[in-house]
Amino acid sequence: MEESKHVEVIIIGGSYAGLSAAMALGRSMRTTLIIDGGDPCNKQTPNSHNFITQDGETPAAIAKKAKDQVLHYPTVTFLQDIAVHGYKKQDGFEIVTQSGVRVTAKKLIFATGIKDKLPEIKGFSECWGISVIHCPYCHGYEYRGKRTAIMANGERAFHVASLVNNLTEHLTVLTAGKADFDAEQRSKFQRHHIGIIEMPVAEIQHENGMVQNVVFSDGKQLGFNAVYAAVSFEQHSTIPEELGCELTEQGYLKTDAFYKTTVPGIYACGDNTSMMRSVAGAVASGNMAGAMVNMELTREVF
Repeated sequence: MEESKHVEVIIIGGSYAGLSAAMALGRSMRTTLIIDGGDPCNKQTPNSHNFITQDGETPAAIAKKAKDQVLHYPTVTFLQDIAVHGYKKQDGFEIVTQSGVRVTAKKLIFATGIKDKLPEIKGFSECWGISVIHCPYCHGYEYRGKRTAIMANGERAFHVASLVNNLTEHLTVLTAGKADFDAEQRSKFQRHHIGIIEMPVAEIQHENGMVQNVVFSDGKQLGFNAVYAAVSFEQHSTIPEELGCELTEQGYLKTDAFYKTTVPGIYACGDNTSMMRSVAGAVASGNMAGAMVNMELTREVF
């Protein structure tokens, strides 16, 4: 049997950005429902870094503490479920969940994150978020001085190499095909003793998610301790697009400086809006999105 209820704000996604938005709204006494399926993208990551007061804590512990604090506010509720459909209504929006719950609200906040599309390389997914990593700021310090590979090509590889070069002298770029670097970039690689290997990667050998060797398609292998990888992604939820929200050329939800999407009444925050994937960034954007939604609700009635 379908259940139904009404709140002022529905937040879809209950990780760092969504919980941060909910706290701002809860402290303004806005009736808010958080809907979350319980499948965070950083579930394999052992520790979170570069977030003051929580540096080195597990992602799950940070999320649990945040959830406990947010649900202290009586106007905020949490539903573990998956939002599957969204509809525009005359006075707002309706969200339908997988279990048949229907909720209407004046405003929506999407904090749904993104879904990484991992390459079909043996061992890659088992190491993702542990020793196959995406961000020098989130993970680089822990692999300082270690044998490090960068699985990328062109400008992306050059950018990551420039950052990681400060952390280790043992750096190799794996382009998985013809290297796409201009003369100046190649010169900088040579000056910093950064190697380039164009042979495609066939396997990442590991022990409990910790990289041991990278095996290439010709059977040769090299020992590494960490691999930076630039992977493609897709939006974790298709509901924003179904409601008319535009995406950027890179595939993120398009928002303005106030976290408004291109559809009035719909906001977005966190990884689904920005390439800067970090806990600190998600918390900051969620806090602002919640405040902006509260401001919009206030202006409509005051």
